Amino acid sequence: MAPIHIARTLFASESLSGGLRHARRAVVAAGPDLARLSVLHLQRRALTVNSTQRVTLGVIAAYTVVIALLWNLPYVRWSLWPFKMLVIAFHEFGHALAACCTGGRVKSISLDPREGGVTHMYGGMSAITLPAGYLGSSLIGALLIFCGFNIVASKVASIVLGVCFLLTLWWARRDWLTIVTVLMAVGLLVACWFIKHAEPLRFVVLFIGVMSALYSVWDICDDLILRKVNESDASVFAQRYGGSSQCWGVIWSIISLVFMVGGIIAGIAAFPESFSEQEEDSKKFIPT
Repeated sequence: MAPIHIARTLFASESLSGGLRHARRAVVAAGPDLARLSVLHLQRRALTVNSTQRVTLGVIAAYTVVIALLWNLPYVRWSLWPFKMLVIAFHEFGHALAACCTGGRVKSISLDPREGGVTHMYGGMSAITLPAGYLGSSLIGALLIFCGFNIVASKVASIVLGVCFLLTLWWARRDWLTIVTVLMAVGLLVACWFIKHAEPLRFVVLFIGVMSALYSVWDICDDLILRKVNESDASVFAQRYGGSSQCWGVIWSIISLVFMVGGIIAGIAAFPESFSEQEEDSKKFIPT
């Protein structure tokens, strides 16, 4: 009986391997067609820009131009001061969060009226904590841009921002400027919740996202090229790990732009709803 059993096993294994070979050939043959169908599906469903998204992209472009002008014009740059303080708070929050994640401890966060900030911490991995300020604020900005394509997502983003603000207040409990800046930002976000089912919240989140995503680009250019500030994060990183501060600044700026582009593409792919559809969805999610 054993030879018969072995023969049956061999026959079954040969049939199975033959079936697998045929299946493999079929998959290989169908591969190009499947790939073309997938690309066409993505093009139709994910990356087709509708009228609502075109408005959002236009708003992002307008924000970029306006912020770039106001950032550099001497007599009107003060109008960005509250938002600069907010973005700097994101920057310092990035340092603090990276320190906590790498075994360090945060003593305090403070913002300076001359548009600076400092995170007092000890421990942690400086190779991560130093770039975490610029890259952290850029990543936060990209996520806010992504959420800014949709009202409900903007509501969720504002809640997450509120949690981050509470952490920042805890670390900055002795710094009045940080406290006032954070409370003003919270007040603005809360107020937008109660206007036309939070539709303005979407554009506020977009504005903060664009400014935060491009903060590293503008600030690095301002510090390392125009004013030649020696004690920037990039200069300290260069002293410890080699290279030049300009080189690291350019690298971080490119990464920031990649984050921003990624946020825009993800927003287009994830949120194809029209303004009216978004408003209806917003009425069902924590209605105001």
